[in-house]
Amino acid sequence: MNKQYAKVEGYSNLLRDLNTNAIINTDTFGSDQYNMLKKRRSAEKNKIETIEQDLQNVKSDLDEIKSLLKEILNGPR
Repeated sequence: MNKQYAKVEGYSNLLRDLNTNAIINTDTFGSDQYNMLKKRRSAEKNKIETIEQDLQNVKSDLDEIKSLLKEILNGPR
């Protein structure tokens, strides 16, 4: 099958495949930027989740330390 394309009027980065009538975006720079932004947002989300989990662990450890200190201060019963 011979691929034939036509420019989409008003868009320099879009082509229409005349066989399937599909629109094809030829703007690789824009899609690369989108993919980089998506990866960056995902990495930031993962970093925030890790920080939140670490904070929760610190809170739990502090609660345990406080409990142990109270036991030491109150002595055996």
